[in-house]
Amino acid sequence: MFKKIFTFVFLVSFCFSQENILNKKDKAEVAKIEQNIIQEKQEEALKLEEERKLQELEEQKAKELNMKNLAQINSLLQRIASIDLELRDNILLKRYSNYLSYSKISTELEILKDGLKKKTNTTDEQIYQLHNKIRVKENELELIDEYRGSPIGALINPPDIEKYENITNPFGIINALSHIKKLENNKKQFKNLDIQIDSLVTKLDEELVLYLELFNLEPKAEYKDKITFLDKQKKDFSMVLDIVSTSEEVYTRKIEQVILEIKNQISQQIQKMFVIFLIILVLFVISFLVKLALKKYFSQNENYYMINKIINFTLVFLVVMVVLFSYIDNVSYLVTILGFASAGIAIALKDWFMSIFGWMVIVTSGSIQVGDRIKVTKGGVETVGDVLDISLFKITIREDITLTSYMVNRRSGRIFFIPNNYIFSELISNYTHSGLRTVWDGIDITITFDSNHKKAQKIARDILKHYSKGYTDITRKQLSKMRNKYQLRATGVEPRVFTFVESHGIVISSWYLTNSYAALVLRSTISPEILDAFMKEDDIHIAYPTQQININKTENAYGPASKPRPVPKDLEDEIIRR
Repeated sequence: MFKKIFTFVFLVSFCFSQENILNKKDKAEVAKIEQNIIQEKQEEALKLEEERKLQELEEQKAKELNMKNLAQINSLLQRIASIDLELRDNILLKRYSNYLSYSKISTELEILKDGLKKKTNTTDEQIYQLHNKIRVKENELELIDEYRGSPIGALINPPDIEKYENITNPFGIINALSHIKKLENNKKQFKNLDIQIDSLVTKLDEELVLYLELFNLEPKAEYKDKITFLDKQKKDFSMVLDIVSTSEEVYTRKIEQVILEIKNQISQQIQKMFVIFLIILVLFVISFLVKLALKKYFSQNENYYMINKIINFTLVFLVVMVVLFSYIDNVSYLVTILGFASAGIAIALKDWFMSIFGWMVIVTSGSIQVGDRIKVTKGGVETVGDVLDISLFKITIREDITLTSYMVNRRSGRIFFIPNNYIFSELISNYTHSGLRTVWDGIDITITFDSNHKKAQKIARDILKHYSKGYTDITRKQLSKMRNKYQLRATGVEPRVFTFVESHGIVISSWYLTNSYAALVLRSTISPEILDAFMKEDDIHIAYPTQQININKTENAYGPASKPRPVPKDLEDEIIRR
């Protein structure tokens, strides 16, 4: 029993001691655990602080990254806008839009046609509307048909090389040079097209890269669509570039070949012109030598002039023949052209043809020759001069001082050009025709009614015979020669004096033969001689416009003028005295 009590007490004591031991250990462990918990909380607080700091750092980095991306995006957009501005007026892109329109319209047309085939139980009105829509689409396609299969339309094909005819004359050289310039321009334009397409492809590739970078920074649907469109556009223009580059090489070689052929023809034509020029030069030299040789045997007279004209005409004829037979392969072709053109030429150049016919008449008939003195009347204008030249179209005369110059023109020394066709319609007087070098000239002097007109007539005739005797003999010989060619009846060559009764007196008209080229000189010599001779006579009085009033009755019908009076020393003194 005691043993059990002892055992119980021992056990209680043991348990109590163990409990104390355990309490001490638990407290130590609890303290350790608390210390660990505090340490863990401190570590956790430090960790949270580090995480907060890391988060703030990441947020700051993200903010900086967003700002950097935004700046990059803006830069990319600016570069894209710059490229779009450069390509805004690009003709190739505008043509490409027509190409897209053609593809779109073609697709819509196919859909309408398929819809028309598949539709059933449709009314006539619906069918009619579908047909109208199909017709409209077909018309639209017809307007832009050149863009079928070509993103740039007809520009993809090089310009046609026109066939050039062979150069057969010098004027063809000008056309050939113009054709060469045109071919060079076509080649340059097509080469520029190749350069433009290459530049456009480069720009499109650059814009595509920019959009890809932009999409990576900011993935948007619109950027993706633009990337898809640019990629297709770039592929299409790359295909066009390959075609145009190949065509440009072939086209350039072909144009260079054509230009080389044309230049060879030009070279041949220049050589031909040089040969013709040498032939013409030889003809001119021969003509000059012939004229020089003939000049030793002929003086400067009509014969030399006519021979000179014949040589010139022959030279011109030979030159024309050389040119015609050098540049016209088929003479019948020239005849045909002239036959068709003769009617129009005859109307348009009527005066020229008439002048040529007039020249033929003048030359063959000999009515006018170089050196002749002629008088021309046209439109109220009169001129007397010497013929300097008779060309194919005109007569050239030099005006001399004559009675016409004195009484009508009041000027002289001018050069007149008379068209040859005037001989058919106008009056042309020849003072020296057929070697006749003299003409009749007349001087009229009026005397009073109470003058001795018979004596005046005799005095005038004697003076005329004295001064015109030499011209009378020359004319007599010339008229004898002219009888072989013309029928001459009145061949009197002696001076003639006529008396006419006029209202203011008696006119003594004195006519005499004088030199055709110096009629005015002899006239100015004879006139004062007759005047002086008349004034020396007491019964011959010069009449001039006067007025007389009779106050006293007189039986003298002629008034005081009939009374004898002394002869004045000078007519001018007499006029002043009266």
